[in-house]
Amino acid sequence: MIAFSRVNKQYGKQVLFVDASFQLNPGEKVGLVGPNGSGKTTLFRMITGEEQPDEGEVSVPRKTPIGYFRQDVEEMSGRSVLDEAIAGSGRLGALHHELEELQQALADPAKAGESGKILARFGDVQEEYEHLGGYALESRTREILHGLGFDDERIDGDVGALSGGWKMRVAMARVLLGEPEILLMDEPTNHLDIESIIWLEAFLKSRPGALLMTSHDREFMNRIVTRVAEIDGGEITAYSGNYDFYERERAIREANREAAYARQQAMLAKEQRFIERFAAHAAKAAQVQSRVKALDKIERIELPKKRTIVKFDFRQPPRSGEQVAILEHVSKKYGRRVVHDDLNLNIRRGERWCVMGKNGAGKSTLLKMVAGVLPPDEGVVTLGASLKMGYFSQQALDVLDPDLTIDEQLRRDFPHESIGALRSLAGAFQFSGEETEKKIRNLSGGEKTRLVMARMLLYPPNFLVLDEPTNHLDLATKEMLLEALAGFEGTMLFVSHDREFLRGLSNRVLELGGETGTDAAHAYPGSYIDYVARTGHEAPGVHA
Repeated sequence: MIAFSRVNKQYGKQVLFVDASFQLNPGEKVGLVGPNGSGKTTLFRMITGEEQPDEGEVSVPRKTPIGYFRQDVEEMSGRSVLDEAIAGSGRLGALHHELEELQQALADPAKAGESGKILARFGDVQEEYEHLGGYALESRTREILHGLGFDDERIDGDVGALSGGWKMRVAMARVLLGEPEILLMDEPTNHLDIESIIWLEAFLKSRPGALLMTSHDREFMNRIVTRVAEIDGGEITAYSGNYDFYERERAIREANREAAYARQQAMLAKEQRFIERFAAHAAKAAQVQSRVKALDKIERIELPKKRTIVKFDFRQPPRSGEQVAILEHVSKKYGRRVVHDDLNLNIRRGERWCVMGKNGAGKSTLLKMVAGVLPPDEGVVTLGASLKMGYFSQQALDVLDPDLTIDEQLRRDFPHESIGALRSLAGAFQFSGEETEKKIRNLSGGEKTRLVMARMLLYPPNFLVLDEPTNHLDLATKEMLLEALAGFEGTMLFVSHDREFLRGLSNRVLELGGETGTDAAHAYPGSYIDYVARTGHEAPGVHA
């Protein structure tokens, strides 16, 4: 269906692809992986025709519908969420809006003289619209928007009033609604909660077309893809299987290559010793020349590139009191909408509470009240003795100084730390070498998240309050953070859509809204794994 043949591509001195070949077949679901800057987005853009290879060929069948969900979303305003989703959904969306315009034209007295022409066009458009299943379009749009977390009030509301994250969901709905034969998705889970991620998994698994996607969510990749394409060092290497299989197979291939490299090096050394020993012997001259020529023809095996993950030994936090946070009869509402009503919670030292709940259940609001960012309308939030809190939210990125480099920010924050310790800290969060000289204003959302987490964990607080800490983090950083927090001896209260994170860290679960969808909160005295086993679902209202 899509074929890359001996493709070369570079930007200035940065080489992305060298004689790279790859094929996406009809109906295949492929995960695209590789280090940051390896060329994943460029590959997408070459498929859509926005970029051209320097050499080689990218073959895409003509007239094949391609849907591309990307991280940059254009401005949206002047329509309802429903109309915005329909408008960008391809041919069917265009027909939908043309029918609306033709109906308005037929009702306009000023266009009475053109009624015959308008009516004829209306008939043609209506026939094509009906043939393509247009009269189910609105209900299908609502179904997709519901799956992505929208309630009916939001669906019928002004798209311009939405935050950037919610506009990303509208953009995704448009792409899914278009039902393209080829679907390209760049980090689709970044702005989704766990309920929407689980819905999207089921949607993508059931659709018949081809899928090529990037994702930093291991679980999401494992459940959907049947093949992995890795971009690294200018090459594209395919692995049959899901992400876990890819990791195992990659490790086996690396070990085999290292063994082959060692054998070849031993052989080359042996031959070189023979050449050096007998170079001056006339009787051996022919043999020496023969071996020199043979060595010149041997294709040298290169050692596989190692992705180094810097380990950082995070310090243990000071010990807090037994009672960490107590919420008594806490209520909170926004306008008429009641978010929390008579909420009670007791968080003790060493507990790791993950907070579950549908959209609008008040997960972030709860964390803000505990962190002291937002006061409750009624009730009391009491923090325990000897407490040092670290609060992370997406707004926490604003604490960084955009005019400083990463290195300057860390030196300013920790003037008494050695340069070596700060470099190790930066390296643990995937900032190495020249990357520490980047200005903070030029960092991506994921890079800023990494830097904020690094600053927080050098001198760890004994109470971590984390609101979606893994947003935008790549798999390597996420796994390093998970490993570091698994050994954390303090207390945690966190919200996350990453199931690996939930499974690896929680020993208590607070479900907001409860199993019945009421305002009640239900505490489960066990881990997320226990919660799933007990309730039969991975998230409130979403059955596994």
